[in-house]
Amino acid sequence: MFDRLESVAEKFRNLESDLSNPDLLANQKEYQKVVKEHSEIAPIVEAYQRYKDIKQQILESQELLEQEEDPEMRELIRDEILQLKKDQEDTESALRMMLSPKDPNDDKNVILEIRAGTGGEEAALFVADLFRMYSRYAELRGWKVDIMDTHPTGIGGLKEITAAINGKGAFSRLKYERGVHRVQRVPATESQGRIHTSAVTVAVLPEAEEVDVFIDPNDIRVDVFRSSGPGGQSVNTTDSAIRITHLPTGLVVTCQDEKSQHKNKAKALKVLRARLLDQRQSEQDAQIAQERKSQVGTGDRSERIRTYNFPQNRVTDHRINLTLYKLESILGGAIDEVIDPLITSFQAEALKSEE
Repeated sequence: MFDRLESVAEKFRNLESDLSNPDLLANQKEYQKVVKEHSEIAPIVEAYQRYKDIKQQILESQELLEQEEDPEMRELIRDEILQLKKDQEDTESALRMMLSPKDPNDDKNVILEIRAGTGGEEAALFVADLFRMYSRYAELRGWKVDIMDTHPTGIGGLKEITAAINGKGAFSRLKYERGVHRVQRVPATESQGRIHTSAVTVAVLPEAEEVDVFIDPNDIRVDVFRSSGPGGQSVNTTDSAIRITHLPTGLVVTCQDEKSQHKNKAKALKVLRARLLDQRQSEQDAQIAQERKSQVGTGDRSERIRTYNFPQNRVTDHRINLTLYKLESILGGAIDEVIDPLITSFQAEALKSEE
């Protein structure tokens, strides 16, 4: 590991030298590439320097301990050495995580798809609840949410919704939301006060650029139709809705939230590219050893990942046995309290698999 860290530190010094080169400033594309790489490895270099500083402080304190004769001072120095060794271990663990392989999709934007599962209207209402949760979370992180397709129900629920979430690191955090979300609560229509259990599936797809996934125009069939559901001027009165069928895979994408047929087609193609990229990566994942898949979390949508229990104000993430009695806060967008422990857990598992 330390050989790799020395290489990273050397690379960092070279990048800093490059950034001071006036010739590089003349090539903005190359300059931005160097700036990005410099900012990505800067935290690793800073942590490595901190590790070396702590190691040096331990050596100096041990030398001081050997020279010191006063019992009280010796005890203080021992305590200081113990704390420094703990700091050294923590910094080394952090460095190992920083050097662990990075998901190439982490910096991508997200295509979010939420669908009602078992539970009928109650499940549809929870789709709307989850979408509000993710929208508020995106707002807190300064991300932009763009609704691409919705299928509302009569009493405020959503059979399904598709949205793009654009922002730095969106996929790196939201990818842990993939799977089945279960809700336990008393529906408003339940006269006996019985708790019902419903389920919703969440798909989080990295947005694919055209360079990531090429779609041959001959491989798709495009149908236009009139939008349905609630809408304003011209949304329900013109043939602006788009349905794209990808003939080789049978994937079907619809988009009807824009008044413009052109805009709906562009959004539908964006969703189709994301689904094709996800399908390709799923096929690649299927070839990886089972222990590797369980370590990173497959994101399989048949996998129950979380339960929201309203009577107990409880949210439980089943992957890491995390239970928080903060349901209202989490549905209000404070999902970092769940995501941060998930990231720590999955990173720790990834490090174990590399040892």
